[in-house]
Amino acid sequence: MEDPSRSPSGGGIGSRRQQRRMTSILASMSLTYLLVAGGGLSAASAFQCPTSTSLMPPASKPTTTTTTRRLSTQLERGGVAKNDEALSDDDDGPPSPSTTTTAARRPRANDDDGIPSPTLLDYSSYEHALLSAWDDALHQSGFDWEIEKLRRHFAGLRLDSDTGAWVRTPSIFDFLVTHTPSRIAGYDANNGEMGERYVPPPKPVNVLDVGVLITKNVLNGLGFGSSLGMAAVPNAVIQKYEGSYISFIKGVLGGDLQTLAGGPLFLLLAKYYTDYGPIFNLSFGPKSFLVISDPVMARHILRDSSPEMYCKGMLAEILEPIMGDGLIPADPKIWKVRRRAVVPGFHKRWLQNMITLFGDCASRLASDLETRADASSAVDMEERFCSVTLDIIGRAVFNYDFGSVTKESPIVKAVYRVLREAEHRSSSFIPYWNLPYAEKWMGGQVEFRKDMGMLDSILTKLIDRAVETRKEGSVEELEGRDVGDDPSLLRFLADMRGEDLTSKVLRDDLMTMLIAGHETTAAMLTWTLFGLASSDPGLMNEITAEIRTVMGDKARPDYDDLVKMKKTRYALIEALRLYPEPPVLIRRARMEDTLPPGGSGLSGGIKVLRGTDIFISTWNLHRAPEYWENPEKYDPTRWERPFKNPGVKGWEGYDPDKVSDFMIYPNEIAADYAFLPFGAGKRKCIGDQFAMLEATVTLSMIMNKFDLTLVGKPEDVGMKTGATIHTMNGLNMLVSRRSETDPIPATNDWWANQHLTRGFNVNGRPYATTEDAAWTSSSRQQGKLRP
Repeated sequence: MEDPSRSPSGGGIGSRRQQRRMTSILASMSLTYLLVAGGGLSAASAFQCPTSTSLMPPASKPTTTTTTRRLSTQLERGGVAKNDEALSDDDDGPPSPSTTTTAARRPRANDDDGIPSPTLLDYSSYEHALLSAWDDALHQSGFDWEIEKLRRHFAGLRLDSDTGAWVRTPSIFDFLVTHTPSRIAGYDANNGEMGERYVPPPKPVNVLDVGVLITKNVLNGLGFGSSLGMAAVPNAVIQKYEGSYISFIKGVLGGDLQTLAGGPLFLLLAKYYTDYGPIFNLSFGPKSFLVISDPVMARHILRDSSPEMYCKGMLAEILEPIMGDGLIPADPKIWKVRRRAVVPGFHKRWLQNMITLFGDCASRLASDLETRADASSAVDMEERFCSVTLDIIGRAVFNYDFGSVTKESPIVKAVYRVLREAEHRSSSFIPYWNLPYAEKWMGGQVEFRKDMGMLDSILTKLIDRAVETRKEGSVEELEGRDVGDDPSLLRFLADMRGEDLTSKVLRDDLMTMLIAGHETTAAMLTWTLFGLASSDPGLMNEITAEIRTVMGDKARPDYDDLVKMKKTRYALIEALRLYPEPPVLIRRARMEDTLPPGGSGLSGGIKVLRGTDIFISTWNLHRAPEYWENPEKYDPTRWERPFKNPGVKGWEGYDPDKVSDFMIYPNEIAADYAFLPFGAGKRKCIGDQFAMLEATVTLSMIMNKFDLTLVGKPEDVGMKTGATIHTMNGLNMLVSRRSETDPIPATNDWWANQHLTRGFNVNGRPYATTEDAAWTSSSRQQGKLRP
């Protein structure tokens, strides 16, 4: 019977899914033991290795997998190719017994002193041949060169400092490496054969791999990180004191970062930013990250580097089961194709058509609030905003009316459960969804699979209908077409001439937009209303007066009205500054890079190893006193004032003159990447204009008809996070009707009076508090911890 571990079909425990699940279990066991036994882990960036199969360079020439299999076998067992025959491209047969036997020999011992003699190894030839043997399709099935280099390193391969040649010496890890269980690694060390599917094993697939990663974390925490080739930046520490002991144990066992950290992860990153500055290492078990809170470094990663340099990394791994190859999780190659197809759909005329649709959905919400107005019971406006934005995204993207503002349905419940699962996965460091048969024995995963099946069924029907009624046209023809009763993006994509569409491609695009385009806008509306209701009443009066003055007797605004509502748009964007959605951008280095020092105070560049997972903390960027005046204050007027801190090398500050009416909002360019509400660079969110127009229409129509008052104290609202930042207890507000005869609120020039002289230090940096004034970035750059 054929060994399933070597089956090309991937069956048995040697299959890709089973290997991935085995990795998850082993990593979880090792991590749990280390955390519970040690009471804490170094939050230092451990071995910066990739965990994605997309990190391998493209093949340079075709070579048979048999040749590569033999070569990898030789090195796996400690042998060295004696001549170029081992690298021949002409031999398609299996490795001969003589070759295998020779390859398995150990390096000869030196008879004079008893010290083993190193064996020369043409390491570059090995790498070249191995990489050449795999084309794009094959490397996606699991090959990971960085993990293979790690295994070679611990098998005894060293770079001789005198000769510059790679040599192999006996290693204490020899036994572990050469006796890796075949059904875990996909490699039979005893017979010298590789499984057909894995050459060499992908990702950490055994206890050795996981143990090495954890060992490097510990060594880095002890101060040996730079000698391991890692970035020489400060190290943070996650320990059980971050939360209660019980919550710490729950976080370890459940793999939940928020529970482990004792609260939202981005708040923990903010604490570390205060202590360690704009760049530091953070790790726990086999997971490690380089955390960046510097606009110059962020600009380098997001804009200045090519899309091939950085990918979405672990975010793609988390979202791929939900979004497939949609724009967010797609690797750079697929992303280029899909973005080129989708972006034309967001043309100006379509956005203007969407304003009518936004008004229709907001009118439905206003009608619902009419029935709740003037009652003694509060209305959860966060829940209401989630409903209206779901209805909008359904109609705008695939012409489907969820009707969630007025009714509940199994479909709407399925959408929300899928969203919650996506959020939970984004904050989990243990991939519980990859555990063996998780979809059968874990209740949440069973329900998740059912919900995904329901949504996929609906999307498939909508896609089939759009494709069947397809009327092809060029981009120019489609932009000028009368959309009639179907203005959806699906209609545009289905009709675009020259696109080789499949249901799978459209399904992934639509699912991505459904998830990414729904809760982000709802969160922006929620926190805007919270900011207005919990600030000086003069601010609420200013926004209300602007809306009522611009709209006049209109029931809903048009595009020109939205352009005139500058203060209203600033109120929305200020909420995105304080509550960025998401609070962390995730990237992974696909090749080695060097970051500019920015405001870190570090001399020279900062080396980033290939495979490094990176957190760009938008929460820290948006609230840092280095970049913002009174950063914790909700102050929409700030967007009319320039600010700059010469102390941050290479940062140009915020310039309101760079904000045009066409831009709708102050973007990352105006703030020189200290403000990243929709990301930046080529992988920036394509729906930024859509979201801003949607939010402005909805907020203006609600505030034009109703007075809203916060129930309870602002601190009672609370905050929690997943993919986006939510309230803990809902945004409960009393809603009262506003009569058309009510006068426009008097503002008493409240807005203008906010533009007073602010306090700046000698370098031009604004101070938020006396404490901030006493604490300078130079002190932190010198390695001093903030008291």
